Amino acid sequence: MLTCAFCSSLFPLVFCTAMLFQQMMKFSWDNYKRYAWGKNELRPLTRNGHIGNMFGGLRGASIIDSLDTLYIMGLTEEYNDAKEWVQTSLDLNSNGEASLFEVNIRYVGGLLAAYYLTGEEMYKNKVLELGEKLLPAFNTPTGIPRGVINLGSGTSWSWGWASAGSSILAEFGTLHLEFVHLSELSGNPVYTEKVMNIRKLLNKIEKPHGLYPNFLSPVSGNWVQHHVSIGGLGDSFYEYLIKSYLMSDKTDGEAKKMYYGAMEAIEANLVQKSPGGLTYMAEWRGGILDHKMGHLACFSGGMIGIGADDGAPEKRQHFLDLAAEITHTCHESYTRSATKLGPEAFRFDGGGEATATRLSDRYYILRPEVIESYMYMWRLTHDPKYREWGWEAVEALEQHCRVESGFSGIRDVYTMTASHDNMQQSFFLSETLKYLYLLFSDDDLLPLEDWVFNTEAHPLPVIRRSCAQDEATQDKTSSE
Repeated sequence: MLTCAFCSSLFPLVFCTAMLFQQMMKFSWDNYKRYAWGKNELRPLTRNGHIGNMFGGLRGASIIDSLDTLYIMGLTEEYNDAKEWVQTSLDLNSNGEASLFEVNIRYVGGLLAAYYLTGEEMYKNKVLELGEKLLPAFNTPTGIPRGVINLGSGTSWSWGWASAGSSILAEFGTLHLEFVHLSELSGNPVYTEKVMNIRKLLNKIEKPHGLYPNFLSPVSGNWVQHHVSIGGLGDSFYEYLIKSYLMSDKTDGEAKKMYYGAMEAIEANLVQKSPGGLTYMAEWRGGILDHKMGHLACFSGGMIGIGADDGAPEKRQHFLDLAAEITHTCHESYTRSATKLGPEAFRFDGGGEATATRLSDRYYILRPEVIESYMYMWRLTHDPKYREWGWEAVEALEQHCRVESGFSGIRDVYTMTASHDNMQQSFFLSETLKYLYLLFSDDDLLPLEDWVFNTEAHPLPVIRRSCAQDEATQDKTSSE
């Protein structure tokens, strides 16, 4: 039974929770503005800003990531402050080492969403300027982009830790939604051509047991090692297949075929049932299963749910059931901890189930993926347990992660004596709080038939073609 200490009998619960999430967002935002304005993220314990090295000299990641959340929640004054900063202070002429993936999902995704929600041309101009700076990363023998790019010089290279100079599946496979919209807004097909070339190569090369390994050489176009994961390194590649199909108004048949083919291989090789009856997705290392699941993999409950309608008709209920089982397992990873927050990774061997067995896996950094699946499963089923589970997460966040000057991750979810990590991640503002707000909102707020969310929870509209547009495109193709 959901109860809310912030409510009175005068207000219905859903109205009350909306106010609570607005308050949580405003509290996070106000402290960021007070202590870290213009920096990428807030360090709430030391009350200063963090820049980091993921964004190549770009600043204001928390501002860009918050634009759509502030707008959707109706926090008008805060949104206007964010908009003014983008207009006057977002400098895209940086000259540092940037993660292509992170800049794309946070900055490109955030600016695209802000443009589509508000119609402000300024966002469109900024995102097209930034998009152009990402194109040199694709200048490789195969067209598979390298993971790191200097936004000033255009030189790119692979991560030093990536196996044999490889590119990462979840990075080069998580560009499609944003790049298709860059082509839509600019009228320049180059962005769509770049991501379609990635698809072309992936379709051509052999996949072990139908699976997509996490490391691919951008020079040879071959897999570098056979490690497969639905969590980190692999996760959002699969998400973007089904979302590309949905964003195309269900016209992108290639994305559909790739997604359901991947799901077939995942079910055959990775989906497991624990002795205690929990369904989980193991990792695959050259044919040997590693019986662990990362918090990042918990997005997959929602992914499988939104893909349930468009596979084989006889498998619709099967996919919904699988989505519910995966989401239940991820909820168990929360409920089996002392704090009722989930660890970074949890295992199903050594006698334990849905619990972290390694000290290095016990932390929680305000991640959204479990709440993301609750939101999708609520929208798809309206089963009240998903809101109840979401409320449990809210109570845990308030008790263990709220500090005097913001929200912070914690180092050990299995102890009630909180040790905070001193970081308010920008994705907490973009994803965690937005998905909580949507979980308790009416379905007509960003309805799933009209919007898809990129992997940073930035909403992008479904692209619908008129018959006239389709005929014009076909005529142009024929003449070429």
